[in-house]
Parts: sequence; C-alpha cells; structure tokens
Amino acid sequence: MVEEAGCMWCMRWNDEIGPIYPKTPEGRTAPLQRLNIRATPPEGLTFARRLHFTPTFVLMVDGAEAARLEGYPGEDFFWGLLTQMINEAKLPWVK
Repeated sequence: MVEEAGCMWCMRWNDEIGPIYPKTPEGRTAPLQRLNIRATPPEGLTFARRLHFTPTFVLMVDGAEAARLEGYPGEDFFWGLLTQMINEAKLPWVK
C-alpha cells in the first residue's frame, strides 16, 4: 500500500479495512507492506510505472508489479478488485 500522511482515502481504508485485512484470505495471500509515496522504494521491488496516487495498492510477485489498484473505491468494491488481482496473478490462496 502506497500512502502519505493526510490522505483522506488512506485514512478511510485504514478505518474500514485495515483492522481486518491481515485476518482474511486476501490479507494472508497478499500481506500488506506500507510505503510512503515520497520515499525511495525498497530495494528489490520493481514497479511497472511511477506511483502518483494514494492510496495505491500494488500486488508484487517475486519483487515485480503484477497488478495495481489506484485509489480506494470503498469497502464494497475493494475486496472484489483485490480478489481479481490475486486471481489474475495466479497466486496460490492462503486460507
């Protein structure tokens, strides 16, 4: 998750999804790592293109970007879009 201080959509995600995310199959399959949008990306991660928006959820597979969700569409849409990203990346689900 790429975020920045003061991002109202990041705060909304933190309130609505953040507490339950690690307890879900999605959260176990795609563990969350938080990155500040202004910070230098950690070594070993390759993004397909520059990061412009917060929050941005980037699904990484073996250190390379496999999928991206820019913005937070709300709880009702987030889970379905994340599931689609995981399925398209052909990641094995962790139950």
